[in-house]
Amino acid sequence: METLNALPVWSQWLIGFFILLGSVFAFIGSLGLALLPDFFTRLHAPTKNTTLGIGGIVIASIIATSVQGSVTLSELLIAIFLFLTAPISAHIMAKAALHTELKMFSRTRDFRQEGDAYEHEKAD
Repeated sequence: METLNALPVWSQWLIGFFILLGSVFAFIGSLGLALLPDFFTRLHAPTKNTTLGIGGIVIASIIATSVQGSVTLSELLIAIFLFLTAPISAHIMAKAALHTELKMFSRTRDFRQEGDAYEHEKAD
């Protein structure tokens, strides 16, 4: 803790801002996961907001280590891995849910019932 107090005041404020921003996004994603009605809407909240939340915390970590003079690539590698894997895993889970025909919330639109979007584009 003494190491963080030795940082310049501007960097403490910047680090605090990014930690607060990241924690707010992570909290909103967690609320969405707990409160939204079906799998598809619950899938959207954590993949978007939690990715941004972890991104804010990783940015704060990058700032803290760079101000101390020890620049490492580990934080950058964590961010790249997170930003690549979260959308891919969400896409795979959504495709699996569509394939198994999970029950949807009544107001969720299922475009498969309205026909394929490509059919509409070809008709024009």
